[in-house]
Amino acid sequence: MTATTSGARPSPASRRPASRRPAPPPASGTVTLPAVPRGAPGAARAAVARLIMNRVAARAPIQLVTPGGLRSGSGGAAAPAILIRDESAFYRRLGSGTAGLAEAYIAGAWDSDDLPGLFGVLAEHIAELVPAPLQAMRRWYIPLQPPAEDASIDGARRNIERHYDLSDDLFALFLDPTMTYSSALFAPGDLPACDGAAARSPAGDGLTRAQHRKIDALLDRAGVGPRTSVLEIGSGWGELAIRAARRGARVTTLTISPSQWQTARRRAAAAGVADRVDVQLRDYREATGRYDAVLSVEMIEAVGEKYWPAYFSAIDQRLAPGGRAGLQAITLPHDRMLASRGGHTWIHQYIFPGGQIPSVPAISASLRRHTSLRVTAHYPMGEHYARTLAEWRRRFAAAAGDVSALGFGESFRRMWNLYLAYCEGGFAAGYLDVHQLVLERGGW
Repeated sequence: MTATTSGARPSPASRRPASRRPAPPPASGTVTLPAVPRGAPGAARAAVARLIMNRVAARAPIQLVTPGGLRSGSGGAAAPAILIRDESAFYRRLGSGTAGLAEAYIAGAWDSDDLPGLFGVLAEHIAELVPAPLQAMRRWYIPLQPPAEDASIDGARRNIERHYDLSDDLFALFLDPTMTYSSALFAPGDLPACDGAAARSPAGDGLTRAQHRKIDALLDRAGVGPRTSVLEIGSGWGELAIRAARRGARVTTLTISPSQWQTARRRAAAAGVADRVDVQLRDYREATGRYDAVLSVEMIEAVGEKYWPAYFSAIDQRLAPGGRAGLQAITLPHDRMLASRGGHTWIHQYIFPGGQIPSVPAISASLRRHTSLRVTAHYPMGEHYARTLAEWRRRFAAAAGDVSALGFGESFRRMWNLYLAYCEGGFAAGYLDVHQLVLERGGW
């Protein structure tokens, strides 16, 4: 967030408190939650939270179920339910702040028979549940991103390591064998092959086919083929670079995760393309050279709005004349992006520190202001992300014993189940989307 000039009236966002809650340690197998609020203030906030939750249940097709089995809400028997296990802890945590619902779930104060469905319903009915004037005031009560999560070169490395360097073995338990951690692109018949032992088989993994289809679509749209020079911003665990190299391209791929850097190099060597894949431990702002194609898959979400100009300028500067850039980006509707900008949500606090999900108009506007690039084509695929997340969540649940054996406790497993279900519900409801974008000079 830019500082106000001397004598200028501060924006509403500048008057919000920065989040002061400690984030969980990156390598911890447990999640450190704030204590349940006690005393009269906690009781007062809990009473307000109870009124709000009852209003939500009356307006959205969900059910509230008390520990004694009493049901309320406008949803029928088949509606997703919030199954309250500990009423006092549930409402006291719910009243403690914007992360309260998530923290109450992580602590075991509530469950649901359909977490993705619950969050999908809440997303679909957000306009009814939170009137427009209150949505506009969101910036007044959502905590600001703390300065420690600013995505400067040093800050971005810390942010990325907190998520991606948890454990390669952890990610391998729920990702497909390509270790691709972004939306797949499905065709009929993909997911049935993932049942049972086939879920672990590279030859029979339908999710792998869907991930390769996604990668191939982006490579095709960026014109990647034999003798193409490619820069990838955000290596992941290396699958896109390997697939591009198998087409005959020469790939330079950048990551700031030491764990992913090591794994991507090892995977490129095992695939026999190490001579055509240069994996560099380097920030996108430190990139050099010119390339026929620049690719970046679900990287912009971690960049942070403050650094979008630097990110898009780096793509522009690295792209050779006549080249194309291909991006895959998670997006919000523009009005929701504006309302959420600069905020520090439970996802930032516990899962992905820093960053901001953009909108397609915000991407286009930043390109116009700071580069010679324009969006010449975009392909929405949000329903495919809902299916991807559902499959990841299924695999994560099936691997609960293995997750535990890696040292990740119940609170961590609940947190990640919540994260995957929360995102799945958002994509299924259309609250979130994901696009493949083609950028070229000139353009529309």
